[in-house]
Amino acid sequence: MLARKRSGGNITTPTIPELSRMKKLLTDAANRAMRYLDGLPERPVAPNPSALDGLAAFDTPLPQHAGDGEATLRLLDEAGSPASMAMAGPRFFGFVIGGSLPVALGASWLAGAWDQNSALYRATPGTAHIEQVALGWLLELLRLPPACGGAFVTGATVANLCALAAARHAVLARAGWNVEAEGLFGAPTVTVLVGAESHPSVAKSLGILGLGRSRVAKVPVDRQGRMRMDAFPQISGPSIVCAQAGNVNTGAFDPVGEICTRAHAAGAWVHVDGAFGLWAAAAPSRAHLAAGLEQADSWATDAHKWLNVPYDSGLAFVRDASALQAAMAITAEYLPTEGEHRNPSDFTPELSRRARGVEVWAALHALGREGIADLVERNCALARRFAEKLSAAGFEILNEVVLNQVLVAFGDAARTARVIEGVQIEGTCWAGITVWQGRTAMRISVSSWATTVSDVDRSVDAIVRVARGDSR
Repeated sequence: MLARKRSGGNITTPTIPELSRMKKLLTDAANRAMRYLDGLPERPVAPNPSALDGLAAFDTPLPQHAGDGEATLRLLDEAGSPASMAMAGPRFFGFVIGGSLPVALGASWLAGAWDQNSALYRATPGTAHIEQVALGWLLELLRLPPACGGAFVTGATVANLCALAAARHAVLARAGWNVEAEGLFGAPTVTVLVGAESHPSVAKSLGILGLGRSRVAKVPVDRQGRMRMDAFPQISGPSIVCAQAGNVNTGAFDPVGEICTRAHAAGAWVHVDGAFGLWAAAAPSRAHLAAGLEQADSWATDAHKWLNVPYDSGLAFVRDASALQAAMAITAEYLPTEGEHRNPSDFTPELSRRARGVEVWAALHALGREGIADLVERNCALARRFAEKLSAAGFEILNEVVLNQVLVAFGDAARTARVIEGVQIEGTCWAGITVWQGRTAMRISVSSWATTVSDVDRSVDAIVRVARGDSR
C-alpha cells in the first residue's frame, strides 16, 4: 500500500512505502504462490462448487479508503486460488496449455519488477536486447530463415493477425496499392484460401483485417484434417494461403511444402498457423512433420503452449521483415525511434507492452536445444500412451496420434458427452469435448513439462472408471 501525506490544502502526494514493508508484502505473495504450486499435483484439477461459491467474497463495493496490502493478497489467495483451474498442474489436458516452467515463472516475476514498457530500444535497451537474442534463437530452433522479422505478442491469435497484416501489405503492394495509407476501399481484391478445418483464430484475424471471415475459399481436407492437394484450386492475383501445422483436434499437418510450391508459382503468400505444431521442428522424431514449413512466408505460434512460459506469449515470424514493419510500425515526434537498434514496437500492434520476450529467453536459455526437444518428445510419447491404454480398454481412438493430440469416443455422442462431464467432475484430470468430422469426442492435449507417466496412468484409470460406470 502507498502511504500518503498531506502537502497543503486537500492535495495528497504518494510516498514510497518503507522498504521492509514492501519486502514483507512481496515475500508473502511469493510464499502464497509457492504453496499454490506445491498443491497442484494432488488437488482436483477443476475447482469444486464450494470454491466457486467462495468467489462471492469479491462481490463488494469499491473500497472508499486505502486498505491493507496484506489483506488484499490474502483475499486473492484464499478466495481466488481454490477457484482456479489447475492449468499449471500435470493433469490438465483440456486445451494445448503448457504449465509454466519454474525458470520462466521466475523470469516473469523479475521482469514484472523491472516494469519495462518494451516498445523502444532507447527507452528499454535491456529488454529490447534480450528479446532480439531470443528471436534469433527461436528462428534457429524452429528452422526458419534467419533474416525473418518477429513479434512477441499475446498469443497465436494476435500472431496470426500480425503475420496476415504483413501478407496483406505485401500482396497489395505488388498490385500497386498501399493498404496502410489507403485502406481497403477501392483496393484490388485479395483471394484468401484456408483449409476446411483451419483454426477460428485465423478467421478472426482475417475479419479484423477486413479480408472477411466468410468470403474465404475453403479447401477440402482428408480424414485427418489435412488440406487435399487434389482439391487445391487455381489462384491468381493478390492471394494469401493459410496453411496449418498442427490441427487443433488431430495434430495433423497440411502438406505445406506442396502448398508453397503451388502458391508461390501463382505469386501468392503462404502463412502457417503453427500455434503448437511449429515446435515439432525442434524435436528429432517429429521434425519430419515440419518438412517444408521453412518455405512459407510467415508463421504464427505460441510460447505459452509448448515452450511452457507463463501467459500470455505468442510469436509471429515473417520472412520479409520489412513487410511486417510496414504493417505495424508507429512514429511520433516524441518517440525516440531513431538509431541502429530494433524497436520492438515496429513489429507489434502495441506501443505499450510488457517484456514478454524475457520469459521466452529464460526458457530457451535454461532448457537449451536438447531440453526443448526432450519436452516435445516426452509429451508426444505420453499422448501415444494415452491412446494405447484407452484403446486397450476398449474405447475408440479417432485420430492418428502423430503429435500430442488424442481424440477418444466412448460410444455415441450422448454417452461420450456424459463421460467427459463425469471425468471433469471426478477431478483427477480435465479434458474437453469436441466435435470433429461429425464425431463427438474427448480431446486430450498433452503439453506440460510437469506431466509424467504416472499422471497419464492415473488419468487413464480415472477415465476408464468413469466410462465403465456410465452404462447408459
